[in-house]
Amino acid sequence: MELRNLRFLPRQMGLSARLLLLTVFFVMLTEVMVFVPSIARYRLVYLEQKLAASHLAGLSLDATPERLVTPQLSSTLLRHVGAHAVGLYQEGKLTHNLMAPEMPTVDREIDLRDDNFVDLIRDAFAVLGQGRNRILRVIGPSPKDAGVLAVVVLDEWPMREEMIDYSQRILVLSILIAVVTASLLYLALQVLLVRPMRRLTQRMIAFHPEVPATEAPSSRSDELGIAETSLASMQDDLRHAFHQQKRLAALGSGVSKLGHDLKNILSTVQMLSDRLADSTDPEVKRLTPRLVRAVNRAVTLTQATLDFATDRPAVTPTRFPLGDLVQEIGQDQVVIGEEGFRLDFTCAANFTIDADRDQLYRVLGNLVRNARLAGARLGEIGATNGPGGVSITIKDDGPGIPEMVRPKLFQPFNTGRPGGTGLGLAIARDLVEAHGGRLRLVESGPEGTIFRIDLPLSGAIPAVR
Repeated sequence: MELRNLRFLPRQMGLSARLLLLTVFFVMLTEVMVFVPSIARYRLVYLEQKLAASHLAGLSLDATPERLVTPQLSSTLLRHVGAHAVGLYQEGKLTHNLMAPEMPTVDREIDLRDDNFVDLIRDAFAVLGQGRNRILRVIGPSPKDAGVLAVVVLDEWPMREEMIDYSQRILVLSILIAVVTASLLYLALQVLLVRPMRRLTQRMIAFHPEVPATEAPSSRSDELGIAETSLASMQDDLRHAFHQQKRLAALGSGVSKLGHDLKNILSTVQMLSDRLADSTDPEVKRLTPRLVRAVNRAVTLTQATLDFATDRPAVTPTRFPLGDLVQEIGQDQVVIGEEGFRLDFTCAANFTIDADRDQLYRVLGNLVRNARLAGARLGEIGATNGPGGVSITIKDDGPGIPEMVRPKLFQPFNTGRPGGTGLGLAIARDLVEAHGGRLRLVESGPEGTIFRIDLPLSGAIPAVR
């Protein structure tokens, strides 16, 4: 059974009504816990009073000649006690005795000398649940004199009626206390808690990032005041972030359009710079390499910006040998880079992987190119199969990533290399996450850098979007 099926408060009931009902419930529960021992105590006091009255009635015999009383006086004394018979014992001997002419049969004997707390509670509730009158013989030390043992025979029904009357008074008093306490607590909670929470909830519901704040938080210093202040601060941050995102989105849209045109222009400039390289003019030959490098950097920056500005491409996983892809990346890096860089694949040549080949090429290519441009001469790519998927490790022997760059390593436009765009790792991370995987930096230092790519099993790769 689910926990929500055990709730006894209606779901549509408001917080104020719930607090009111819970307060009444807990007050009544407390009164019940108080009532249980008090009704047992009431029965015990009732019986002790009967024993005290029987002691006084027995002592009245000492005022008569030869301790003899008339039947009329005996009946009067027993009527005042509310008993059928009274007896007093001292040192085990009967010293005083009053008895009605017709003695009923005793149904139960109660010895107050042996009763404990649990027995008293049990007997009290047994009296309340009794459906007929019983004749009780009550034995106990007299409250007037502990050395006197009093015995009284009486009806149980009058005691039961007084106990019921006492219970009814306790019930009425409990209800009155519960209602008054709940009402006062309800009003206090309304002022101190419910109304401020309702205002806080309404602010949360009515919040819209494009609508400026119209109400300042209260000056309260308690927890609700802190919550109001924190909510107002969070909403201001969201408004600021929303407006900033709108500006960035508009800027990104403009950059995408501008970048496309700029890329075409730079392509033309790049072709012209290649033509200049064939010139026989010494000055042109001296300046052309610098021009070519500048154009290449501009083309790279424009392409990286366009790649980052576009939506994450769809993933089309296929099974292919990872070694072939690594060999292709190594050859391309040698062609576009400097001589002396080598990329090794440390796994078996037939190691296969399920991924989007073109996107994984971009990921590994960005990581290897960053290592080569940072000064690495050797790169190693290895892979292992695990229960959750494939782990690809990319190592290099470069100088490592600067400490100040690492906290924002995968954020766009964050680079520690002069002339870098800071978009390679950001794009690589997005492409890995598109596979449902994770790209992280394992370690970096003077001995080199290690990145790790964790890709899920083929069944866990997101479907084509």
